[in-house]
Amino acid sequence: MGGTRGRGPDPLRFLALRDSLACHIDLIPDQRQAGKISYGLRDCYLSGFAMFFLQDPSLLEFQRRFQQTIQSNNLSTVFGVEQIPADSQLRELIDSHAYEPLLGVYAQWFHRLRRSRLLERYQVLNGHYLITIDGSGYFGSERICCSKCLHKQRKDGSVHYSHQILQATLVHPEMKQVIPLAPEFIRNTDGTTVQDCETKAGKRLLDYIRRSHRQLPAIIVADSLYSNQPFIEELTAQRFSFILGAKPSDHKSLYQDIEGLRSGKLLDQVQHTDQRGRTHHYEWVNQLALNGRADSLQVNFVEYRLIRGGKTTYHGAWVTDLPIDAHNVQQIVRAGRSRWKIENEGFNTLKNHGYHLEHNFGHGKHNLSEAFFVLNLLAFFAHQIFELVDRLYQQARARFSSRREFWNVIRGAFALLLFESWDQVLARMNSPPLPSFS
Repeated sequence: MGGTRGRGPDPLRFLALRDSLACHIDLIPDQRQAGKISYGLRDCYLSGFAMFFLQDPSLLEFQRRFQQTIQSNNLSTVFGVEQIPADSQLRELIDSHAYEPLLGVYAQWFHRLRRSRLLERYQVLNGHYLITIDGSGYFGSERICCSKCLHKQRKDGSVHYSHQILQATLVHPEMKQVIPLAPEFIRNTDGTTVQDCETKAGKRLLDYIRRSHRQLPAIIVADSLYSNQPFIEELTAQRFSFILGAKPSDHKSLYQDIEGLRSGKLLDQVQHTDQRGRTHHYEWVNQLALNGRADSLQVNFVEYRLIRGGKTTYHGAWVTDLPIDAHNVQQIVRAGRSRWKIENEGFNTLKNHGYHLEHNFGHGKHNLSEAFFVLNLLAFFAHQIFELVDRLYQQARARFSSRREFWNVIRGAFALLLFESWDQVLARMNSPPLPSFS
């Protein structure tokens, strides 16, 4: 436990996570000529990480504040930054260097969580982990763009530029904390014509997950965009199980077979009423053709309705490779519904609760926008780890009514007080000095 009461395992402490990030930063090839280097890449990336970690809404304001003596010292002692670059220099250097070595941090932190057995509480359905995938945009503009921007020409001739991401996240129906895996960017591959899309990115993401987590028993949870034969074949080839949304508009042949079985009362079903008076109705069938093709895959199908006061308040349906029976149908449905955690606890938190995901901290011409996303998501990842394992962090957060208030106070403390470490920051939050009156 590292000798500090109430703290998590040493590999998951702030200092260990920071040093892990620093080591991966050192893997980034520095293209600059010797003798012309004013700021090291480590200082640039760690400064960017500090900005996102402290949930600062502005790079310019962050840089201005940390030029002050006290805050400069804190940036050094807490985040390991030796020399603070100007905001323009930080943007330029990060933009012009490849950030890809940083993606290895996600797998390293994930493996540390798993080796510490802290992910066992995320296991479902005979030891599997639920990994939900979903896409989201985080930048859009009619005038700012780079070579990696997706572009869409509108009817009026204007062009909309955007950055989009496909994110994989470990979730559990009953766990508030979500664990992000390395992101997959949906990008324009040649700068002009070839447009990437979410399904192409999905196949790349599956390959990356399996290479980074070779033995992980995982169930991929996703919406109906992915419940097609080519993607399911890719899932099978990569040794993933799946629970994927199924809509009548996307699966006409499948739903025709379902209706035939329903009219013949050949669907298995079960229902129960909970203590709140809500009825949970499940229908399922195993080994059904996914589509009308001669070589169609066989899948298992489940449909769920939540009924209250005689009205259906929720309806969902999924296809899966997991055999369904009366004993596990509720678990499978709960797993399928957990896809929304990537929206609620993931993207919604990143966009609306302190991480300012959609704010343009800097777009650049090459790598800046994507690199900032990677650093921002790593800050979110670190916070999720602390919420899971760090009692002092949990105690400090509990003292404040909201995440926003918590980080506002910490940023204020950085401006007024000197800290030797992140541990000391938390200690001060938990035991603020009493006022002394003479």
